[in-house]
Amino acid sequence: MSTELDIAELREWDERIKEKAGGFGLECYPQEYEICDHFQMLSYMAYSGMPSHYPHWSYGKSYEKLKTTYDHGISGLPYEMVINSCPCIAYLMRDNSLALSVLTMAHVYGHNDFFKNNFNFAQTRAEWTVSTFKLHAERIRSYVEDPSIGRNEVESVLDAAHALSLQLNRNRALRKRSPKEQISAAVERARPAKDAFQTIHKRHEEPAIDLNKFPLEPEADLLLFIRDNNRQLTDWQRDLLTVVHEEAEYFLPQIETKIMNEGWASFWHRTIMNSLELPQKLQLEFLVHHNQVVRPILGEINPYHLGLKIWDDIRRRFGETGGEAPATSEPPDFKARGKLFEVRETDRDTSFIRRFLSDELIEELGLFRYQARGKDEVVTHVANEDGYDMIRKTLIDNVGMGAVPVIKVEDADFGRNRTLYLKHYHDGRDLELDFAEKTLEHLFFLWGRPVVIETLMNNRGILLSFDEEGFDTKKHS
Repeated sequence: MSTELDIAELREWDERIKEKAGGFGLECYPQEYEICDHFQMLSYMAYSGMPSHYPHWSYGKSYEKLKTTYDHGISGLPYEMVINSCPCIAYLMRDNSLALSVLTMAHVYGHNDFFKNNFNFAQTRAEWTVSTFKLHAERIRSYVEDPSIGRNEVESVLDAAHALSLQLNRNRALRKRSPKEQISAAVERARPAKDAFQTIHKRHEEPAIDLNKFPLEPEADLLLFIRDNNRQLTDWQRDLLTVVHEEAEYFLPQIETKIMNEGWASFWHRTIMNSLELPQKLQLEFLVHHNQVVRPILGEINPYHLGLKIWDDIRRRFGETGGEAPATSEPPDFKARGKLFEVRETDRDTSFIRRFLSDELIEELGLFRYQARGKDEVVTHVANEDGYDMIRKTLIDNVGMGAVPVIKVEDADFGRNRTLYLKHYHDGRDLELDFAEKTLEHLFFLWGRPVVIETLMNNRGILLSFDEEGFDTKKHS
């Protein structure tokens, strides 16, 4: 069969899938596909799916690693890759079978609907995604090609920016207070509690407020803080920090909704494929590929498997059948569909798991919690009344950005010598010293002055610092 006929056939299937998706209530961006070979797919994987991206050695390293593992049969290629853009762009492998391509397209429509309707993606400006990434690439290439700057200088800044890129505001729905509002809040916090018997008690003087402290409130957006407050940075260095920060903000919703998003796409590709009345040969191949995608994986969480299980359970619990398990080959009824669309719009992985990973589902999935004790790994909680809450909490703590330490700027002039003082908001997990040292070195490079992080190690206060003499640690009371 010629390539022309293949493309024509794919277009016919795409029309049928789009019609089914619309009939089920999915609201999608216009959908576009690009047919690619395995070399192109490896390149898109290295660039996180983007058709255009700025150059950096780490992407070349990622490509070589992916290609080596693929060439030696250690890893395969993803069935699908789709980006949050308008129109939504997805990639289809030229060598895939028709059944796998049709399954991929049905899966893509689930992602497309999720990108368009989940609140976490509301500020990603999908209509500008491709042009924004292209503009970023052009700007950075111009700095690389500038004889007064060059590749080495650019990559040094990018190395440091990449190390700090995920230290940002994790919930963009929360508005940052203006300087005036921060001052008002600081004054309010400093006032003593109201005393109903103030007339007979000795009047206390209001404590002095240090309004010269900067920032008045802890700052989470580390790259933007450095960009705006290190006056030694050049314009092109500030621009690099802006680019890295903007791209981190773009990818943040995908990090925060991995389980929901993959489960949603799997839920709808199954529903759509079962409604297409596929020929038997295609139906059997679809079932094989579907089961490969959503199967549980020993020793780790498969987001496709866990996400689909939770979505199926929501459908069961909130459908019109009174909690009876529906046939998964049939479209969800209208009552269940309303709840599914509501959750799809309002949640992220942490709330999704907290609200809908029930005790019964934990038991059905056979989830358990384990932790390292010396050289051994010991199971500490199993799926029973004593373990449900801890298993759920452990999962919540490790999905999305949960595994990334929360570190905020507390004082940009600590010791009155422009030392940057940060605080690690400890959640029971200590920082790894090797990574902390490298990250502090990058931070010192961008700030240009000593940097200090307050944290806990083995339940004891400790200060990690980096200055001209290198890395150091000391106790903190």
